[in-house]
Amino acid sequence: MDKILIVDDNQAVLDALSLLLEIHGYDVVTAVSPFDAEQIIRYQKVSLVMQDMNFTADTTSGEEGIALFNVLRRLNPTLPIILMTAWTELETAIELVKLGAADYIAKPWDDTKLLTSITNLIALGKANAQNQTHERQKNERRLPRAQANLVGLVYASTAMERVVDMSLQLAKSDVSVLITGPNGSGKERIAEIIQANSTVANKPFIKVNAGALPQELIEAELFGAEAGAYTGANKKRIGRFEAADGGTLFLDEIGNLPLSGQIKLLRVLQTGEFERLGSTVTQKVSVRVVSATNANLHNDIQAGRFREDLYYRLNVIELNLPPLNARQDDVIPLIRHFLPRREISYHAEQALIAHNWPGNVRELENACKRVSVLKPQGILEIEDFGLSESLNIESNQAPTPKLEPSKQEIEAAMHSHQGVIAKVARQFGLTRQALYRRLQKFEIDY
Repeated sequence: MDKILIVDDNQAVLDALSLLLEIHGYDVVTAVSPFDAEQIIRYQKVSLVMQDMNFTADTTSGEEGIALFNVLRRLNPTLPIILMTAWTELETAIELVKLGAADYIAKPWDDTKLLTSITNLIALGKANAQNQTHERQKNERRLPRAQANLVGLVYASTAMERVVDMSLQLAKSDVSVLITGPNGSGKERIAEIIQANSTVANKPFIKVNAGALPQELIEAELFGAEAGAYTGANKKRIGRFEAADGGTLFLDEIGNLPLSGQIKLLRVLQTGEFERLGSTVTQKVSVRVVSATNANLHNDIQAGRFREDLYYRLNVIELNLPPLNARQDDVIPLIRHFLPRREISYHAEQALIAHNWPGNVRELENACKRVSVLKPQGILEIEDFGLSESLNIESNQAPTPKLEPSKQEIEAAMHSHQGVIAKVARQFGLTRQALYRRLQKFEIDY
């Protein structure tokens, strides 16, 4: 049963309201002074408060009501508070509503309207309390992320948030991780996060791009080679596994590894042993392997290009990195990172968010480099980024800009949506980050 606290120094008011609310199924507790009300809120679970604005005889300023309101808000920011006013305190009550009071009623009140308001506000108060709990839990989950080394990764999307959280969980283990995702999406940066937060963070972190090496040299690159093992091998070569001993080896574009190299890699993962090319001496290492690919390894397995047993050795846990166009909330923060202190027009922001970004973060970074060279000063427009011909829109022209919402429109929407950023952003067709920037620009509290 929902409990309602009524605070008033007039016993007749307390009796009348208590009777009305109890008839309609509410549990009622009363207080005749601000001190009593504060003690009740501290030690009892209350769903809503109805408070008078004055508690001393012959006082009409409303100052006592303001003081009590502020105390109750500090004790429970989500608690709905209805102010009971005489016409002399009406202006003060309206000001308190602007500061967060749920509603106000004038004495004498309308029973039907009052009961409707109470029903709605209690439901809203529960929703706000749940949201606050969710945000607190979310912040608690973020705490390890706040303390972690994210190696400069810039993101704002929920999708990347999940990837980062999983990366930090995996970092403390020694299992093999396969990072999948399109080219340019940031797979190497995720591998760096895993290494930087691992128990071997101070040990070697060796990177090999299997897609950038001639196939005949990949094995020598990974496992080393004795002098004379192949044409041009004039001296002994230390492989990347030896160099990474005790630390982490990052194998990018693992799908390009030839079958002969796959067999040797499987053996290293199973036993930690291998031989250099041209040698019969077995080397022993302890290396954690993090690999990445933009290929569909399942298809490669079916086609006989990739060993299934190696796939399952590499893919103890898979981290899938979504393309940039699937995490649009990251676009503007990344641009702000690549182009600090540059102003971007609203039209340009919307077009950049709408762009398909086939090259992902790498394409975005290159576009920003282009801007910094060709237009080092001034407000940036979409044509400055050189993307007009490939924008993800139906015509060859940049999208028709939405009118930028005014301060008054944003304030009205914030009030209408109870300050829920996601809903306000959706109303104006903005990302949350774009809305936050406008709230800061217009100095709107949120």
